[in-house]
Amino acid sequence: MNDTAQPQGIISLAILAMGGEGGGVLADWLVDLAENNGHWAQTTSVPGVAQRTGATIYYIEMYPQTASPTGQPPVMALSPFPGEVDIVLASELMEAGRALQRGLVDADKTTFIASSHRVYSMTERTAMGDGRVDEAKLLAGAQAAAKLFITADFAQLAEQAGSLIAPALYGALAASGRLPFSKAQFEATIERSGVGVKTSLKAFAAGFGATMQALHTGTANVDDAPPLALPLHSHVGPKLRALTQSLQGAFAPSAHEVIAAGLTRLTDYQDVAYATLYARRLQDMAQGLDSASVAPALAAEVLREGARHLALWMSYEDTVRVADLKTRRSRFARVRQEVRLSETQLIDIHEFMHPRLEEIADTLPADVGRWLLRSKVAKAVVGRFTQKGRVVQTSSLRGFLLLYGVASLRRIRPVSLRYQTEQQRIEAWWAQALQLLPQHADLALEVLRAQQLVKGYGDTHARGWRHFEKLMATLPRLQQLPDAANRLSALRKAALADDSGQALDQAVHQMAPA
Repeated sequence: MNDTAQPQGIISLAILAMGGEGGGVLADWLVDLAENNGHWAQTTSVPGVAQRTGATIYYIEMYPQTASPTGQPPVMALSPFPGEVDIVLASELMEAGRALQRGLVDADKTTFIASSHRVYSMTERTAMGDGRVDEAKLLAGAQAAAKLFITADFAQLAEQAGSLIAPALYGALAASGRLPFSKAQFEATIERSGVGVKTSLKAFAAGFGATMQALHTGTANVDDAPPLALPLHSHVGPKLRALTQSLQGAFAPSAHEVIAAGLTRLTDYQDVAYATLYARRLQDMAQGLDSASVAPALAAEVLREGARHLALWMSYEDTVRVADLKTRRSRFARVRQEVRLSETQLIDIHEFMHPRLEEIADTLPADVGRWLLRSKVAKAVVGRFTQKGRVVQTSSLRGFLLLYGVASLRRIRPVSLRYQTEQQRIEAWWAQALQLLPQHADLALEVLRAQQLVKGYGDTHARGWRHFEKLMATLPRLQQLPDAANRLSALRKAALADDSGQALDQAVHQMAPA
């Protein structure tokens, strides 16, 4: 701002942004801002390896012309140097973490501006378990590492303005007061660009306002009061209202939210009858916890984790589910939003499909599916059509109707081979957990969490199931040990460490015999 003391010497800025977020435009604006207001400026960029394995780093240096006694521009650096960057802007929370990892943020020097929203990285997406980075730890680390840390959901502010995130970050930078330019000078740069001026100014104003509010209150992250424990029926829609009212008082209030989410998920996956089966299984667990006199805190955790993992397993992925998700109106809307499709543009969506013989057999009625897997002739005939994958254009009528037809098989899912197989496995797993509750509630909790291994479809599901079976095979030995729950937890983490199973095999081998 105008009343801010002008920095002496070179001012350095680093911008970490992903492709399509306007990081290059933001860098150009900063150069234009400096050059039109008495500064020399220079920008360089170092692209990331891939879209979500590392963002492009745009580096800008600016120097006041009045600070040069000879009137000659200084020699400026081509890349940021750890500990020597005045201002760092990150377009997303993981990029903020990478800025910290690279040492670009200094506690005595750096103003750190980061959007608090998340776009999950490839390592997070491909992890066999929950590979998400703890957002609270990232925010705390950023707060501790910077001289001034400013954060808000700038992506949401930009979306509300119909713009990219870059103008919102630009507004946050203007409000920070760390550059010797006024708000009007910042805005004039956007106007000189001549492209998307109206929406960019709107996003700029939103980012500016959010930052001013954060600076005024002393924080951009205000913790809300914990939500009240609402009745179970208040978490669901009218279709599930009768079921949830019949369950009133059956579960501890602390588990209502996750149980309601499970009921909603399974109704969407199949129908209300299937959600009722889910509720009946949870009632058996709740009664088992009561009769076993499990400590309240542990009982609450067992019920919540049981409700979560049971819902995940019961909504297993099959060809019907995949086709259903790929033909939903919400998916087409999401794709249009992600590519920022205008009203005058068209988009084609192509899906690569490669179902194995097993997935086809699983979708058929159980007797037919078993016959297909046994018959060499049938396998040879069907196998000719499954050797190679095919591309289905779901944005075309033909491709859409093909997948829509597969999705409509949901009505006969309960008689399919896969349904019968999965329900038998679920019942065995659930019964094992209930059996352990009276004497080994902590071990029962780890048995429930082992469901993490059983996910996906095709080869991914087959590998996960093999790992799950290995874990369950260790239970007779583990039950004789005092630290059985910790040991099973360690085995589960080993199984999630790599998909080859080598880490799990080694951990099982090293486990002391009973």
